[in-house]
Amino acid sequence: MFVFGPSLHWAFYQIRLGGMTARKILTRDFTLSFLAQFTFSSVFCILIPTFPIYLTRRGSPEAEIGLLIGVFSVSSLILRPFVGRALLRVPERNFMIYGTILYTFSSLAYLFAPPFWPLFIVRIFHGIGLAFFSTAAFTLIANISPEAHRGQSLSYYYLAINVAFVIAPYVGMLLVNRFNFSVLFLICVALSLCSLFITTRLSHGQTLRSENQATEKRSLLSREALPPAMMAFMVNIVWGAVIAFFPLYALSHGVSNPGLFFGALAIIHVIGRGLGGRVLDLYSRERIIFPCLIAYILSMVILAFSKTLPMFLLVAVIWGVGNAFLYPTLVAYALDHAKSSPGPAMGTFTAIADLGSGMGSVIMGIILQFTNYMTMFLCLTLTGVINLLYFYFIIRKKRREKYADL
Repeated sequence: MFVFGPSLHWAFYQIRLGGMTARKILTRDFTLSFLAQFTFSSVFCILIPTFPIYLTRRGSPEAEIGLLIGVFSVSSLILRPFVGRALLRVPERNFMIYGTILYTFSSLAYLFAPPFWPLFIVRIFHGIGLAFFSTAAFTLIANISPEAHRGQSLSYYYLAINVAFVIAPYVGMLLVNRFNFSVLFLICVALSLCSLFITTRLSHGQTLRSENQATEKRSLLSREALPPAMMAFMVNIVWGAVIAFFPLYALSHGVSNPGLFFGALAIIHVIGRGLGGRVLDLYSRERIIFPCLIAYILSMVILAFSKTLPMFLLVAVIWGVGNAFLYPTLVAYALDHAKSSPGPAMGTFTAIADLGSGMGSVIMGIILQFTNYMTMFLCLTLTGVINLLYFYFIIRKKRREKYADL
């Protein structure tokens, strides 16, 4: 009894502390933004396995598929820094509403726009909608979250995207297999309208910023957010290529529903971010980043030699564990150094990260056209190695030198 008494007391204290922290994080605006993010992300997630198949059935070659997928991210990244700076003056809710409206009309336009140029233009506007909503949403979460629990708050918020990944890719393939692409795009319209309705219920927000933020308006990019943004750039090169070409790769090996891969990936995200959210605030960012990058490299090596569904699911587990902790950590890293200017920091971070998604699908589409899937996945492995070296020898070294000078 003497032995277990203090341990039980500590356990109950941690449970109580966790409940108090959750109440601080799960405010009304956090919950509404979470639900809006879930329905908004479901549109994107439904199109992950289905859009490449749609383009293939319309006769688009691999390079054209890469461009049509990549332009979505590129159009988003161009506007993100401008949105981030505008958020110093404009409430986050406004940009979230603009984003959901553009998502609604873009989803409707998929019904009528054929490849290449008409669909290319639709993808541009779809990406602009993402830039408006996503940049504003994460800035909102950064502003309303307790600073001491920022990592945990971001980890919980990412669950909205992760849960969408659990459900939407699988549902998207079911809709395509049982109905047609017209039904799929109409579902995207409905989800966009749901996100719009929820977003309108948010508080109007605070438009007055501090003097420190006012001076930030002079710069378009946040210098403090650049190091983690460059890491997110290389992470998203891998992500952009996999979401563009894995569905076709899986189908070529007899897997009828590639959405299972993305569903397994999302389940690991939900488990990791739901149960391990507090880890992001208990340990330094560097201690979390290193093993996550190793997981990225290992997963791409295995994927290069995988040809069966069980092996694909193994890749999803390893990749999911790494990504569950890595991406919220990079976002928190950027916000930690941005201090009182989360808008420009998120604009910079998400813009450079989106550039990676766009370049990943475009560059790997060209590589795939002249080589094969194994070579492409090994190129993604090399990207992961470069990211690890950048973190270990540049970011980590500069941080140590900074603390040595203090």
